[in-house]
Amino acid sequence: MSQLTGSSPAPHRNVKAAIFVVLFILIAAAGLSYVKWWPYYEKAFKAATEHSIGSSILTGGSDTAPSPSWSAAVDYATAYFKSVWKAAVLGILLGSLVQVLIPAQWLLKVLGKTTFKSTALGGIASLPGMMCTCCAAPIAVGLRKKNVSVGSSLAFWLGNPTLNPATLIFMTFVLSWKFTVLRLVFGILLTFGVSYFANRFAGNSAIPEEVLETTEEAVKQEEGPFLVRWLKSLGGMLLSIVPAYLVMVLVLGAARAWLFPHVGLSEGNHLLAIIGFAIAGMLFVIPTAAEIPIIQSFMSFGLGAGPAGALLLTLPAVSLPSMLMISRSYPKKVLAFVASAVVVLGILSGLAAIAIL
Repeated sequence: MSQLTGSSPAPHRNVKAAIFVVLFILIAAAGLSYVKWWPYYEKAFKAATEHSIGSSILTGGSDTAPSPSWSAAVDYATAYFKSVWKAAVLGILLGSLVQVLIPAQWLLKVLGKTTFKSTALGGIASLPGMMCTCCAAPIAVGLRKKNVSVGSSLAFWLGNPTLNPATLIFMTFVLSWKFTVLRLVFGILLTFGVSYFANRFAGNSAIPEEVLETTEEAVKQEEGPFLVRWLKSLGGMLLSIVPAYLVMVLVLGAARAWLFPHVGLSEGNHLLAIIGFAIAGMLFVIPTAAEIPIIQSFMSFGLGAGPAGALLLTLPAVSLPSMLMISRSYPKKVLAFVASAVVVLGILSGLAAIAIL
């Protein structure tokens, strides 16, 4: 009798968990439809007919960015946040909700292991998101707080900006299909390959099998009123992520002239230029798909295919603000490995661009 009584809450927990999962999916779908899917659907027609999706957020119509100043910082931050604020709010919302709506045991079973399968599933799950690296960062943080593996959470974070289906479509219409192939090849290497090998830099972060197989540990994490748990999750995320995010966008906005100096035709494909632009692209922060008009504008003023190929990957993949946003959720060795891998792959992408463009 006691065994039957002890087991009775299980069906109730399963039904409650299923309701929460459906609720999370509905919120995510509604938010992404409003912020991403529908606007990108309309932008695809603009890209196809005008072969442009707007001016460069980095330099506008000029060949160089404005000199470092408080005005340059504020102007860039204003333009940047005007473009991303809806996605940023959605990212923080989903990052907090993933901690309280998705059952911990399910996440651990699917994304909690350091296998390539878990990494691949994390990367695949990123495809509908289409978020920039900073907007996807809160969700990656939320996943890590649920003990999702380093590899699968990184694949989700990196896959959002680099394998964004809408960006690939825009790129084909605005730049060329060759740029799209380059982005796809190196984006796959980054999202699935680098994320998988990042597990090796994470130390002893594997989830024990007994946690994966039992519900007791997972249930303990999900006790208490939903509203209290969600507000706690949301408040902690806002305090740990937003301040560094705001400050670093201002700093990078002021320093963009130093990061992206004018490059003429004579040195446009020099190896040093490719390396410099790969590093600058890794550090700088942009909205989703903004790399396309940046590259289009730079090439119109003489930038070579090599630096353009480097920016193609490094600009969207990561940024200094986004790495600061996730810095408490990953070992420093992992972040250093990812940043270095982005730069190296960016350089290889630049060299490949010289060969095929």
